[in-house]
Amino acid sequence: MITAKSNPQLKSLATLLRKRSAREEERVFVCEGKKMFFEILSQHPASLVKVYFSERGLAGLTEEERERLFGCAFETVADDAFDAVAETVTPQGVLATVRMPEYSLSGMLAGDRARLLVLERLQDPGNLGTILRTAEAAGMNGVILSADSVDAFNPKVVRSTMGAILRVPFLYAENWTETLDALKVAGVTLYAAHLQGSVPYTEPHYGERCAILIGNEANGLTDETTARADVRVRIPMEGQAESLNAAVAAAILMYRAVL
Repeated sequence: MITAKSNPQLKSLATLLRKRSAREEERVFVCEGKKMFFEILSQHPASLVKVYFSERGLAGLTEEERERLFGCAFETVADDAFDAVAETVTPQGVLATVRMPEYSLSGMLAGDRARLLVLERLQDPGNLGTILRTAEAAGMNGVILSADSVDAFNPKVVRSTMGAILRVPFLYAENWTETLDALKVAGVTLYAAHLQGSVPYTEPHYGERCAILIGNEANGLTDETTARADVRVRIPMEGQAESLNAAVAAAILMYRAVL
């Protein structure tokens, strides 16, 4: 059992939880909580790298959960050492390092149907987590993010996706303009959510090959990205509201696109 807070494995866990560069270098991320851990164990067992249970977390497992653990190697960690590493205020008693899934643009564009969400400079972890979760619910084929967007493997994002992080294809576009141009070449129509959009979002028929463009929470889409859009759509608002939350706008447009 690991008892020391200074244990090298726990230090490595803490670094992975807090540093994007460490996650990207090792190509692993940390999942925290029983629900997501057991989902990974049952559906993506090969992606698990290392599993850690606190004493309290292990003691609190149900008989069914103990049976599901059969054959899964794990480390037991003293409660105080575990709590010092965990991100949440009330840890659920399990942390696991997980291999990052790998997706490609060609995979997202394969087949007749390619309904995508494209996010430019999104910064809020909660927004991204909600968006990935909603993208799964709406049946989107993938999510594309600009390289300067928030890290999808940020622990706050991972938790708020409720497991969608492993079910929704997504990737970061290293060359943003080339990626947008590649979508157009592949027959994907780009719909930009824009406050100055000339078309109500309910008007277009989005079709089987479409991409919804959502911009930064504070500043929206850049002019360069907006200029590449085929259609600029707006979501009507009443009262004194100037704009909608990025995740809310994305949800409205994704569900409209798939109707």
